[in-house]
Amino acid sequence: MYPTKKDTRIAALFYVLMGMPAPFALLYIPRTLIVRGDAAATAKNILAHEMLFRAGIFGELFSAVAFILLALALYRLLSGVNKTRASLMVILVAISVAITFANVVNDIAALALFRGDFLAAPDKRQLEALGMLFLGLHHQGLVVNQIFWGLWLLPFGVLVMSSGFLPRILGVLLIVNCFAYVAVSLTSLLLPSYANLVSRAVLPALLGELWIWLWLLIKGAKPQPLAAAA
Repeated sequence: MYPTKKDTRIAALFYVLMGMPAPFALLYIPRTLIVRGDAAATAKNILAHEMLFRAGIFGELFSAVAFILLALALYRLLSGVNKTRASLMVILVAISVAITFANVVNDIAALALFRGDFLAAPDKRQLEALGMLFLGLHHQGLVVNQIFWGLWLLPFGVLVMSSGFLPRILGVLLIVNCFAYVAVSLTSLLLPSYANLVSRAVLPALLGELWIWLWLLIKGAKPQPLAAAA
């Protein structure tokens, strides 16, 4: 089996599709619409920009679908190196995607509460407080999912290092990226007061995926038989 330029370009394309909605859905929307500690202001912002909030929900779902397609494209590219590790990579991605789909329900529930779709409470503040609770649960779901954003990079990185048709340094960067994600997640869960400090400290390590994407997009894989690489 020979890895082809087409295989690498397809993987790079799905990487782009997966990453495009992330800054909008995970950074811009929360910073623009959610006011920390103020449920009333948050509800007012979301109801005034409901389509923007819904676009963020769609962006998360779109990114999750592209993520699983990326994993399948990488499996096609790397399964000849080691099928067990490639399968593990896909399984970890599938778990992450499942968490994403379940977690998005929290945002949908928050919107429904702010709109008053499901409950009719005499005190509007109760609905706003419940909606804020679901937004908080969505954030915590992202924190948990960061573990799998990292873990799938471990078999991916090992496969890249063993492939012979991708630079070994890219595999090293992916593995470092793996532990950076896990460190951020565990710090947020166990020592939340240090979460921002750890996030800033490991920020350069979180760029490991950027280099593999650029390589797949620009250079591609060397046309070398997998048997020879082994």
